[in-house]
Amino acid sequence: MVKFELMKEKGILIAEPHGPLSRDDFANLAAAVDPFIEQNGELNGLMLCPGKHFPGWENFSSLLAHFKFVRNHHRKVKRIAAVTDNTFLAIAPDIAKHFVKAEIKHFSENEKEKAMAWLEEKQ
Repeated sequence: MVKFELMKEKGILIAEPHGPLSRDDFANLAAAVDPFIEQNGELNGLMLCPGKHFPGWENFSSLLAHFKFVRNHHRKVKRIAAVTDNTFLAIAPDIAKHFVKAEIKHFSENEKEKAMAWLEEKQ
């Protein structure tokens, strides 16, 4: 399950996974952000807050839904802030930058305000 908040006035989506991700999670995210992107052209930022452990996916179709969501949205997000203290998840932005257009930066869990400030910066 993904809890998320779309901060429309800032054009920033905050996403926090809580338990294995499902196909419905990505459908719900798309239903929330697609109208905003259609109206504004893009998101200024995405803050991912997976905590200490990435919860994984419910099943293979959930993984495919995740890939499809990324494929359909990564060109429409300026910046992604990965906020986590997990060692593997901290290096994930270095891997992901080869697959997504957005600028990606890692922040530790105690740097959420710093991450938000970075997402809000004019580019």
